[in-house]
Amino acid sequence: MARNLNSVKELAEELSRKYKIKAVPLECELADEESLKSFFLSLRSEKKDIDILINNAGVMNDSLLGMLSHKSMLNTFEVNTMSVISLMQYASRAMGKNGGSIVNISSIMGTNGNRGQVVYSASKAAAIGATKSASKELAHKNIRVNVIAPGFIETDLSMSVPKEIRSERLNSIAMNRAGDPEEVAKCALFLASDLSSYVTGQVIGVDGGMVI
Repeated sequence: MARNLNSVKELAEELSRKYKIKAVPLECELADEESLKSFFLSLRSEKKDIDILINNAGVMNDSLLGMLSHKSMLNTFEVNTMSVISLMQYASRAMGKNGGSIVNISSIMGTNGNRGQVVYSASKAAAIGATKSASKELAHKNIRVNVIAPGFIETDLSMSVPKEIRSERLNSIAMNRAGDPEEVAKCALFLASDLSSYVTGQVIGVDGGMVI
């Protein structure tokens, strides 16, 4: 998933050529329940069983506690928490008898909290709680559910952070650098693969030793 459908189409074409597979780009509005249902119907028409789900979408609207709006709070929880739960629900129904792996992407803010990020931190913490509960519910179906809590990663989201806050974030990282998206992807690959066949209900930080 991504915010630009054209870029996803280009990636699907590249993957199809490179790996000789059928990669299908699908569009979905995560804050819209009907769109989620339609997305899964389209997905099931392409593939009978689902093996892996990675919930990687997120929104971050920073604001001090006294300045928060109800609309912003709802939107953040709809995307960062409620869609994660809905997608786990749909995917777990679509996973076959061999089970599968669900990987949710939270944040270090969800484990540690941060000034000016009450709602974002709360939504990501809720995703962690949902992950732990789902892992217990779905274990008997051989479905593993884990969550990654990235630190400061070089993404479009982090690039929108003001300079002074960016500098503060980087100074708090023991490894003295921001993380690369591929480093988070490698952790997701581990959790999605049989290398983690006995790992479920875990929160794995990918943060370079970041302290908030």
